[in-house]
Amino acid sequence: MDFLSDFLTKFGSQLQSPTLGFLIGGIVIAAFGSRLTIPDAVYKFIVFMLLIKVGLSGGIAIRNTNITEMLLPALFAVLMGILIVFIGRFTLAKLPGIRTVDAVATAGLFGAVSGSTLAAGITVMEGQGVFYEPWAAALYPFMDIPALVTAIVVASLYKSKQREVEADDFSKQPVAAGEYSGEPVYPTTRQEYLGQKRGKATNRVEIWPIVKESLQGSALSALLLGLALGLLTRPESVFESFYEPLFRGFLSILMLVMGMEAWSRLGELRKVAQWYAVYAFIAPLLHGFIAFGLGMIAHYVTGFSPGGVALLAIIAASSSDISGPPTLRAGIPSANPSAYIGSSTAIGTPVAIAIGIPLFIGLAQATMGG
Repeated sequence: MDFLSDFLTKFGSQLQSPTLGFLIGGIVIAAFGSRLTIPDAVYKFIVFMLLIKVGLSGGIAIRNTNITEMLLPALFAVLMGILIVFIGRFTLAKLPGIRTVDAVATAGLFGAVSGSTLAAGITVMEGQGVFYEPWAAALYPFMDIPALVTAIVVASLYKSKQREVEADDFSKQPVAAGEYSGEPVYPTTRQEYLGQKRGKATNRVEIWPIVKESLQGSALSALLLGLALGLLTRPESVFESFYEPLFRGFLSILMLVMGMEAWSRLGELRKVAQWYAVYAFIAPLLHGFIAFGLGMIAHYVTGFSPGGVALLAIIAASSSDISGPPTLRAGIPSANPSAYIGSSTAIGTPVAIAIGIPLFIGLAQATMGG
């Protein structure tokens, strides 16, 4: 009973953070039809500033710490990115009215990481005085890239299998006398052989272009740039005088924008099966709890801090809102963006920020005394 009351007290205190207040405020004013708009260029600049700040702090921390401390949490981050895609593949994809490629793309977006949710989690933890390893922010790409790669590979394999089934069904159709169906099974010339070989090669899923696309995304590029500068240079003076003071102000504006965006995306979500709404509400919390359990293993094995465990759970609960959608649009063009972007922006991100952040921070404090 003491544990429950302690947890509820800490959870309630997290809900009062200004970060969550701005998110809810954005939803409310959008619901009342406000014409307030934030220019897209300003939004992108704010995202860049937040992520390069997170990257700088992570790079500085990595430079001053033992790299072996990161190995187990990084391994768990990779595992979560892959696992989340398969959870969606064998749950969401099995529900009535859900196309498999749409489900896989949605799971891929929920397996990828939201830089804004990560920044919001860090701000809330710092405001509450919760210690976490600054390098924990560097777990972002370890979860983000495997999730996107896995989703695109799984979707490509599924589409390839479907084409084979359709071709097999076509070949079994009755053929009238004097007619022939399909092409020869065996090539009769070298040119036919090379042509068939090239055709098979085009069905292969190339991993590196997916990874390259992810690395070149604006969100991950900013974070990795910050990590590299923090690791290889001495940016402490500009970090403390410029990036640190502006961080919370920029984040509050970003939360306001995300709140308005979430409300506007509800219309897109209504166009697809309502099971997406159920998934988008449950998935962030489920993913976060799984990551929290893995983080606790790292806590007892390597001394990973309770704050680090909470941040790993927050990363897992998030869904990509910047670099993930264009990567999936290119990698799974047959998937419906209204399904995966609507699920993520309209429900997934608000759930991860408004419920997931206070939930996992409070849980870490109650169970491990963070």
